[in-house]
Amino acid sequence: MKISIILANPHKASFNHAIAATAVEMLHENGHSICFHDLYREKFDPLLSVEEILKDASLPPEIEKHCEEISTADGIIVVHPNWWGQPPAILKGWIDRVIRPGVAYEFLENDKGEGVPHGLLKAKSAIVFNTSNTETNREINIFGDPLETIWRNCIFDLCGVTDFYRKMFNIVVVSSEKQRKEWLEEVRKTVDDYFPVSTSK
Repeated sequence: MKISIILANPHKASFNHAIAATAVEMLHENGHSICFHDLYREKFDPLLSVEEILKDASLPPEIEKHCEEISTADGIIVVHPNWWGQPPAILKGWIDRVIRPGVAYEFLENDKGEGVPHGLLKAKSAIVFNTSNTETNREINIFGDPLETIWRNCIFDLCGVTDFYRKMFNIVVVSSEKQRKEWLEEVRKTVDDYFPVSTSK
């Protein structure tokens, strides 16, 4: 299987990087092909220009590459911190520029203008790993768990990926080495469950 991994955290020593590295390692062990992007390391440009908005717009080569990869991926893994209940701006820009009409979704004909989407992504499963310094009950009861809504409802379900799992690891800032090792073992197990050993290995 071809798995796309998108990482968005500017700190090279972040726990997000450890999560992504663990996911990559598990996928390699299971014989999968990986398209990995560390958006900050690659200095991904998050700014969507007006010229790119149209479905048939001419895209820069690097955006064409991202679009081709995400549209042909059999699975998707996204790793990022919870910043103000949102992904980091660089990742939001990646969504704006790559999860685009004609690539990830299209609008049905004769939808009377309400914009009913039809998902186009090939991927059957998607995993989002988040880190946070907010306690779980507060995140859900006070803030309404906005990342769950963004990724499950507004992005993956809209784009046709219905087998979705998201895990928030918290509170990271006071976590012990033992706790982090347990979390990384959970990452390994989750990736193994969703993307088991490739039959073509």
